[in-house]
Amino acid sequence: MSLLKRRLSSIARGIGPMPPLRGDIEGGLPSRQDSERDPLVDGANGNGYAVGYGNGNGYTAPQGRGPEGDGFVRHVCSKMKAILLSNYVNILLVFVPLGIIAGAMGWNPTAVFIVNFLAIIPLAALLSFATEELAFMVGETLGGLLNATFGNAVELIVSIVALTRGEIRIVQASMLGSILSNILLVLGMCFFFGGLKHKEQNFNTTVASTMSSLMAVATSSLIIPAALYSTLPGSKEASFGLILDLSRGTSVVLLILYVLYLGFQLGTHAYLFDAQHESVESDDESPPTEQQTALLSGVESGIVLVVVTVLVAICAEYLVGSIDDIVASSGISKTFIGLILIPIVGNAAEHVTAVVVAMKNKMDLAIGVAIGSSMQIALLVTPFLVILGWIIGQPMSLYFETFETVVFFVSVLITNYLIQDGKSNYLEGAMLLGIYTIIAISFFVYPDSTGTPGQS
Repeated sequence: MSLLKRRLSSIARGIGPMPPLRGDIEGGLPSRQDSERDPLVDGANGNGYAVGYGNGNGYTAPQGRGPEGDGFVRHVCSKMKAILLSNYVNILLVFVPLGIIAGAMGWNPTAVFIVNFLAIIPLAALLSFATEELAFMVGETLGGLLNATFGNAVELIVSIVALTRGEIRIVQASMLGSILSNILLVLGMCFFFGGLKHKEQNFNTTVASTMSSLMAVATSSLIIPAALYSTLPGSKEASFGLILDLSRGTSVVLLILYVLYLGFQLGTHAYLFDAQHESVESDDESPPTEQQTALLSGVESGIVLVVVTVLVAICAEYLVGSIDDIVASSGISKTFIGLILIPIVGNAAEHVTAVVVAMKNKMDLAIGVAIGSSMQIALLVTPFLVILGWIIGQPMSLYFETFETVVFFVSVLITNYLIQDGKSNYLEGAMLLGIYTIIAISFFVYPDSTGTPGQS
């Protein structure tokens, strides 16, 4: 009755209507259900409305409808904050505008290369972040396809730019370097740092062996063209034409194998990978609900992907355009730039993630990042670039120099040996890091004068 009297009194004074009666009235006071609706602080309350724009009668305005659109501004600012704080490497985003300015104004090629080199690192991290956010919205199957597509987006964009410029050497070195950096550098760091914290770590041998078997198939796809080229009689130009035909046919087969693997992983044998993820979640100390909370909506994630992809393409254009001058002035070979430097840039954020989860004793997830990424490069990205080169008239093939093919074969062989028992320790990690260091030194002294046939 007291609340009703107050309502009538306020109307009589012309102040305006009081809030409508809602909920139960206990002892003349609003129920607890209504009191919980009142915000304690300004900001989004999670139910689609913005808090802090009360109109004096107990109601709040929806987001974006507050005074002068402040709700929309707050929403954008909160999302920008979430994006920028998603990874510590985002501090390097200051190099993105600098890299674009350096390339557009024709700065020294060394400066253009270094600045755009640093700019691509945080852009790669943002691509990974936006892809993970979008995967929350589209479900497991399409999320897996998105991760397969954007997981190696930086290497793909850099390679496409280089391919359109006819830099076949850069493209091939970048593809091979991405595979080696994942199965040797990343996996080695996971084994080493994880082994320092945990005496011995275990992982799912079925999943790991399936991935490594597919890597062995990808290795064969490079060995066969190299072996055929060395045995063909006649001129090198005529022989390379046959190698191109072989490479294009092999690329179609590899793409089919990758599609079958996606069906294996996401469909027919998903229980193997589901068990893997369940074991990862059960070991995590944080609540599962927190892990599954998306910071961005589907549209917002898509906008971030488009914007970042455009920025990567611009920075990659200037990066690739400065390589010839870098090679001429510094003496560093194109092979070393493509095989060592570019993969480190493209996979920097992914590398850090793999090492962090390995130190938390989540080796299944770490191996999935390291070997899974290599498999995507070998079975998806490289064959795609061969087909794209065929379409645009560039002689991109699966023929690599004999030395590169041997390095690839030995790396996959060593990796298969180390993961076949389902256990890892810091010594095995040191072995992988050691062989990667040897390979890096060998390609640093490796000359580009032994260019691949069919390349300018």
